[in-house]
Amino acid sequence: MNPTLVGLELKRFCRDYVGLFFIAVLPAFMYVVFGAAQTFGAEDIGRGNVALYIMISMAVYGAVTATVSVGGSAAVERMQGWGRQLGLTPLRDAAYVAAKAIVAMVIAFIPIGLIYAIGFGTGAKGETWVWFASAAIVLFGACLFALYGLVFGLAFKSESAVGAASGSLVIFAFLGNIFIPLSGVMLTIAKFTPLYGLVSLARYPLTEGYSVDMEGNLAHEALWVPLANVGAWTLILTLLTVYLVRRGRDRQ
Repeated sequence: MNPTLVGLELKRFCRDYVGLFFIAVLPAFMYVVFGAAQTFGAEDIGRGNVALYIMISMAVYGAVTATVSVGGSAAVERMQGWGRQLGLTPLRDAAYVAAKAIVAMVIAFIPIGLIYAIGFGTGAKGETWVWFASAAIVLFGACLFALYGLVFGLAFKSESAVGAASGSLVIFAFLGNIFIPLSGVMLTIAKFTPLYGLVSLARYPLTEGYSVDMEGNLAHEALWVPLANVGAWTLILTLLTVYLVRRGRDRQ
């Protein structure tokens, strides 16, 4: 790990005010509007209340957006020649990857910290261990989505790839049961989308797998379902990343 490289990367991301808005401020605003400001936010659910449930959901969206942007920018940098520049330095690939991983975790912590702090001050309630367990799941689970950004960056090789990757997350957030509770066929489809597994795992300490759909029906989901979703998408994104890296080398 190279502290200088990590510091430079963090400064670069912190200067991107537009990116920080979509990563941290927008999800926090959505929590306030759809969670803290609603009367149903105080209703009990599992080991806490509805406000905490919505807070966790928005933290997942913000953290994933953060790590996708880091992964996408890393791929674009390598494809645009930054990798060759680093090759002239003593920095090894392992150190570069480690630096990017640390940057991804730090950037992901920004929306998590902001949203959890706002939630703490606006009525989100739950058992103490639920707060810490859900935050840890969000943080480490979101890091897997750096692979999602890498896939877009390697496939499209332009700055717009990062925007496309982040923009597609909005669609997957709706389909992944993050913004609104789904039911019926839509819920069945949601279980195959990339964000469903992570948000379900993050909510699990709070809900223990129980949920209420838009029709008011109570349902329970076994833990293996979100675990299988996360595992499958991690494998898919890893294989896609390896394929795109090898394709890029073959063309050089």
